Amino acid sequence: QVQLVESGGGLVQPGGSLRLSCAASGFTFSAYRMSWYRQVPGKERDLVATISPAGASTNYADSVKGRFTISRDNAKNTVYLQMNSLKPEDTAVYYCKKFASTSWGQGTQVTVSS
Repeated sequence: QVQLVESGGGLVQPGGSLRLSCAASGFTFSAYRMSWYRQVPGKERDLVATISPAGASTNYADSVKGRFTISRDNAKNTVYLQMNSLKPEDTAVYYCKKFASTSWGQGTQVTVSS
């Protein structure tokens, strides 16, 4: 079964950086598109970034373009989200997701505040 374990969140000041990781298991990681989502209380989960199976193609929400970078290491079954120039509105719980799966990990909290 699909298992996703997110890590790397924390409290950071505006303008700071964080690198999130998502360790995946239970499926052939290198065969699937992977995505990062985020959710704030009372709102829907929003798509942040997506990466193709081999990592050659990426897409980003307009709100994070130029600041966030999604990447993956298929040898380690891990997808990453490098977040730079963080803003208070980036505060959310961040989740990774396998394409065409309904499984979610526990998420990792990112708080951007001075």
